[in-house]
Amino acid sequence: MSFLFGNRSSKTFKPKKNIPEGCHQYELLKHAEATLGSGNLRMAVMLPDGEDLNEWVAVNTVDFFNQINMLYGTITDFCTEESCPVMSAGPKYEYHWADGTNIKKPIKCSAPKYIDYLMTWVQDQLDDETLFPSKIGVPFKRNFMSVAKTILKRLFRVYAHIYHQHFDSVMQLQEEAHLNTSFKHFIFFVHEFNLIDRKELVPLQELIEKLTTKDR
Repeated sequence: MSFLFGNRSSKTFKPKKNIPEGCHQYELLKHAEATLGSGNLRMAVMLPDGEDLNEWVAVNTVDFFNQINMLYGTITDFCTEESCPVMSAGPKYEYHWADGTNIKKPIKCSAPKYIDYLMTWVQDQLDDETLFPSKIGVPFKRNFMSVAKTILKRLFRVYAHIYHQHFDSVMQLQEEAHLNTSFKHFIFFVHEFNLIDRKELVPLQELIEKLTTKDR
């Protein structure tokens, strides 16, 4: 399933990453959805009793990729080469792209180009069975957690760009409740397992405090 909006190329939207039904990760995802349904996001992110941390992080990383893919998909008509010639999160924060393999030296690019690079890169990691094994009993690689941290750090930048540059459009589309809930869930999750360095979160620090203090 691809998310195609307006006349933008299908490259910008990645197909939704499905966790195969019947596998243990699918059961974990169902557990996460059921807990989320209770409305208690702090409880929803906690590692279920007896579960493997790597597997829990993997399932949630796939879920956040799907959520952000869809959220960004709603505003791509407003995020163009003209409106967003650089990938930024407000005037103080600008992101340059490098993936360490195809593009080794960070390059300056427009927000839609950066996000296309980013989502393609994330999708490649999620599709790599050696990194994100979907079969029961296949062990996670030793570097899994560091890859997951890099994915989540980069996905945060898409939230940061949407909030700083496109929140008016999100409000026009009446998507702000969806965006806020998704972001709050993401923040509780990365805080729970210490997955993103605090300095990376600075572009949305005020919002993070506002969203999370309500739940103390």
